[in-house]
Amino acid sequence: MPGIDQVLSQAMGIPGVLGAGLIDWTSGLTLGTAGRAPHGDHDAAAADTADVVQAVARNATFDTSGAGPALEDLIITAEGSYHLIRFVHTAFDSQTYLYLWLDRAQANLAVARLRLRDLAAELVAS
Repeated sequence: MPGIDQVLSQAMGIPGVLGAGLIDWTSGLTLGTAGRAPHGDHDAAAADTADVVQAVARNATFDTSGAGPALEDLIITAEGSYHLIRFVHTAFDSQTYLYLWLDRAQANLAVARLRLRDLAAELVAS
């Protein structure tokens, strides 16, 4: 069962990944990082993506509490890159997510999404 560093190392093996992180979305703090970050700053990327996650989490449109499955992931497309956020669901009230920054020219978004799903499951199992 892999730990945070091992999961992030495996995430870096996904084609097109430039950087990865495990982030607490309530505080915006990184719990682990690997590779590069947008604008060279993992902490700023964590805070920025946490703002997005918080906006989605508090929006009634996306609130699935009791009405269906929890949020799984968010995909943000930008010129030249993808930002993929995968919620890490645990038996307790987990408020963490895995974040990937991908090179749009080299990444396959569907493959990255499926692989990140598997890595989130591995992280919970550890």
